[in-house]
Amino acid sequence: MSIRRPPAGYETAGAAPEEIPALIAIDLAAGKIFEGTGLLPEAQLDDHVPANVLREAMQTGHLHTVRDRKGNLAGFALTSVREGWLYLDQISVDPAYGRQGIGSALIGRVMLEAKDRGLKRVTLSTFRDPPWNGPFYRKNGFRELPRKKMEKWMIEIESIQDDNGLNVRDRCFMARRLGWL
Repeated sequence: MSIRRPPAGYETAGAAPEEIPALIAIDLAAGKIFEGTGLLPEAQLDDHVPANVLREAMQTGHLHTVRDRKGNLAGFALTSVREGWLYLDQISVDPAYGRQGIGSALIGRVMLEAKDRGLKRVTLSTFRDPPWNGPFYRKNGFRELPRKKMEKWMIEIESIQDDNGLNVRDRCFMARRLGWL
């Protein structure tokens, strides 16, 4: 499976601190697709990545964006390194740019980040069934990790998700190896 590049007219880039409000707006808009699914508690529909987390990610190279030809932000991916794995903490695409390959381009950029950092795997936690979650990541080369192969830090993330009202039975961890790069 190859790395997806942004669609014609789009490019991946970093972000500047003055763009934090726009990133938060994208995150909030992207979260609205969960309305009515029952997968997120109502209070979490208005939740977003905190500004200080975005700022720190900018400084450490863990925040990637996709922009349209006018320079408008279309989406972002937020990552972190966890015990030798690159973890995709968040991917948010403005629904106005949905179904155009923006999410897949962000995954491509995250895969390149893993390669640049000398990491062999990218992992994430997601809902198993909604088309924009589990099935989307499967189309982008991710495979569900059996529980027996989950790392201790993954179990800790799952526990935090459970404490925050997510039904972890509806969720899974997925991973993709970089062996083909």
